[in-house]
Amino acid sequence: MPCRRPESAKPRACPRPPSDRRTHARPPQLLQLLLPPFRPRKQGHVLTVDFSRFPLAPGDRVLDLGCGAGRHAFECYRRGAQVVALDQNAEEIREVAKWFAAMEEAGEAPEGATATAMEGDALALPFPDESFDVVIISEVMEHIPDDKGVLAEMVRVLKPGGRIAITVPRYGPEKVCWTLSDAYHEVEGGHIRIYKADELLAKIREAGLKPYGTHHAHALHSPYWWLKCAFGVDNDKALPVRAYHKLLVWDIMKKPLATRVAEQALNPLIGKSFVAYATKPHLPRLSEAAAK
Repeated sequence: MPCRRPESAKPRACPRPPSDRRTHARPPQLLQLLLPPFRPRKQGHVLTVDFSRFPLAPGDRVLDLGCGAGRHAFECYRRGAQVVALDQNAEEIREVAKWFAAMEEAGEAPEGATATAMEGDALALPFPDESFDVVIISEVMEHIPDDKGVLAEMVRVLKPGGRIAITVPRYGPEKVCWTLSDAYHEVEGGHIRIYKADELLAKIREAGLKPYGTHHAHALHSPYWWLKCAFGVDNDKALPVRAYHKLLVWDIMKKPLATRVAEQALNPLIGKSFVAYATKPHLPRLSEAAAK
């Protein structure tokens, strides 16, 4: 099964949080709907993964699975990692590769950092076992019927002691969207499930991982999608939608302190994304197991 469908593909229903995939189609990212042509260095403050809770070390080998436009891959590259950005969408992979090259030329990545963009299948990753120190999968699993299969593949390629970051739409804000609009999710490749936090964490544990932290992100984006669903997901002309759209673009581009503080306060209540961090435990050594 391919990892994801082009986020630029039509229809534009079933939007997803910023966040930045499968035989199922995938709608455009929120950032792609809000912003002018993509620029990696402008995205740092809208990352869904919080790298203060999910630290990277220079030289860490990182897989950004279902990378989309590449926002998390770019941040990892900038932090000195050896990054592989994987997606099924050839067009997006070409764009991500171009931006990797531009970042290298501009000196945005430290010495020793590497970056590769490649097509691939989330259910049959083209890597040996225990290949990566870190795996990131952001706003992908809600699109994939065999989410347990994807988790199993991520665990397979992750080294013992390695870390995984998983982000999905949060249950409450997402349920409001589904209630307001069938067009939000009833589209080819759209969201096929809404995860409750306990359900996702249970699947993470079942896959053999040990969760160590969670949080919510992008509270200011939830009302935007509620408005979109209320007025029509394809209706960009409704005054409330247009006004809130301008607010979000201003926030993304200017990063004012007021909206940063407001979003931090609102994230526990209406954060659009649920983020979970987990580690892959080390297996007991054979000698230790035999001694027991």
